[in-house]
Amino acid sequence: MGSVLKWRRRKMNRHQYKKRLRKNRYKKKNK
Repeated sequence: MGSVLKWRRRKMNRHQYKKRLRKNRYKKKNK
């Protein structure tokens, strides 16, 4: 059970990281 929770948490973090990358890309384009 504990390992499953860790995996889920890692997946969520990965999604947030992708979103952050997208935002940064837009910022660079605007500059």
